[in-house]
Amino acid sequence: MSDHNPGLRPWRDIARRKCRQIMVGDVPVGGDAPITVQTMTNTLTSDAAATIDQIRRCEEAGADLIRVSCPDEESTAALKQIVRAARVPIIADIHFHYKRALEAADAGAACLRINPGNIGSDARVKEVVDAAKANGCAIRIGVNAGSLEKDLLEKYGEPCPEALVESALDHIKLLQDQDFHEYKVAVKASDVFLAVAAYMGLAEAVDCPLHLGITEAGGQRGGTVKSAIGIGNLLWAGIGDTIRVSLSAEPEEEVRVGYEILKSLGLRTRGVRVVSCPSCARQGFDVIRTVQILEERLQHIRTPLSLSVLGCVVNGPGEARETDIGITGGGNGKHMVYLSGVTDHHVQDADMVDHIVRLVEEKASDIEAASDQPLVAEASG
Repeated sequence: MSDHNPGLRPWRDIARRKCRQIMVGDVPVGGDAPITVQTMTNTLTSDAAATIDQIRRCEEAGADLIRVSCPDEESTAALKQIVRAARVPIIADIHFHYKRALEAADAGAACLRINPGNIGSDARVKEVVDAAKANGCAIRIGVNAGSLEKDLLEKYGEPCPEALVESALDHIKLLQDQDFHEYKVAVKASDVFLAVAAYMGLAEAVDCPLHLGITEAGGQRGGTVKSAIGIGNLLWAGIGDTIRVSLSAEPEEEVRVGYEILKSLGLRTRGVRVVSCPSCARQGFDVIRTVQILEERLQHIRTPLSLSVLGCVVNGPGEARETDIGITGGGNGKHMVYLSGVTDHHVQDADMVDHIVRLVEEKASDIEAASDQPLVAEASG
């Protein structure tokens, strides 16, 4: 059964929270738009060449939106060149200094990530909102458990869901008082329980799009697990319109993990979904190494399709019937290949990886030709 056309499976349906839609550049966020995947560069924004190079890698990984830090004038000065070179909308990350927001808006940022209450007086908030309106910028309010306002910490004693929601509502009011409604909101925390509870509370209180994330989640392995649990819980409940997986890893890895979370819930399909066994003594080939190589060599595929890689014939045939392409380990280095769930031919050990890569690329090209859309990226290297 094809991954890109799974058929009617009502027990898989997720009823997404209804909210209004905003535009971040030319990308719709909220409403019935696909859940977007974003990341953030870690280069010095003032180094436009390095930042653009990193943005390009994130774009190739599938990023819908990319955020860059703008802590100083050198960064906002470079932003115009960065925006011009980027293929996706660029979000400017602003903390405290309202002039950086004004400069970023004028430089072409599609969205400003700010906390309105942190940038000074009502007059300064008005200046930022006026700049956003004049330049067609959206605004993302970013509440974080690690930087809650002192009065809320005094009121609640510690970061808690109620404090995060109240902070978000306070910031929202500052924008609404200026008749500005093109905003999305995040209430992030590094504690999964705190973040999930805060988002659930906020989802009931507002009608704007929500940006999901478990902040400071950790390294690639631990951060992936925490993000999958936290973001996955919220998405399963229908909450969330755009996501960022925060990892102490290269930003393109955040994008790949983000898509894996969405793919596992059937909310986005991009690239090859690999079904593989953990391997055991029954395996007819080195499953772990084979999957590692295949995942690396198939990163350039954007077309949604499925591949099963099973070491033996115990579960292999059953899994292969549910995927576009499948392979199960056999004896004497001779393995069975399945196409569209049906046994088709055998392949020898030495030729297996190259053969599977070729089959996947051909299948992706067929789907691309049928849909008349460029779904296959150029292979790198």
